Amino acid sequence: MRFMFLAALLVAAPVLTAPAFAEPVNIRPDVMSVTVETAKGPVEIKRIQDNENKLEGEWAKTSRPCPNFCIQPMIPAPGVTPVGELEMMEFLKDPNVVVVDGRVTRDFEGGAIPGAINIPYMEAPDRLGELGCQPDFEGFICDGPDVKSVALYCNGPWCGQSPTAARRMIEAGFPAEKIYYYRGGMQQWRLLGLTVSGG
Repeated sequence: MRFMFLAALLVAAPVLTAPAFAEPVNIRPDVMSVTVETAKGPVEIKRIQDNENKLEGEWAKTSRPCPNFCIQPMIPAPGVTPVGELEMMEFLKDPNVVVVDGRVTRDFEGGAIPGAINIPYMEAPDRLGELGCQPDFEGFICDGPDVKSVALYCNGPWCGQSPTAARRMIEAGFPAEKIYYYRGGMQQWRLLGLTVSGG
């Protein structure tokens, strides 16, 4: 009897220790991955295929103190459009939209959405020229055909960096209707097991 138990345990051991790859983890039923162009070449965005994968470490925290980590509104300023992950993946392929990581550079270098550029929130109102705006004495003129739309994100629903960037950009002359806000940010992106560039 003891021999049979040990034999059964040895047979079951590989199953207990192997990652769970039983079911495919698509982005949508008809989309397994999305390839986007980045400054370092094409990157395939897909979800982690281990069915047992869990969020750990910094991104698993749920209760950061407020202030500074207060829950952000879905719409950080009038005219800004909230979006989710599927829209962000479409924006990454759209030459008329710039996906902007509004976090401080240290956080951006620790892991970002592939294809995003880093414009820290404090610098956003001074860097509108990178989005097609023309400098003016009192800010920028952002009404020409070369002005890109912007999809902003930061650390997550509790991060105020990209909402602050959106408000400051609007004050500097950028049109609110050209700003999209991904409130879920890196926390939600990682929670869904999506590809991260950098750290």
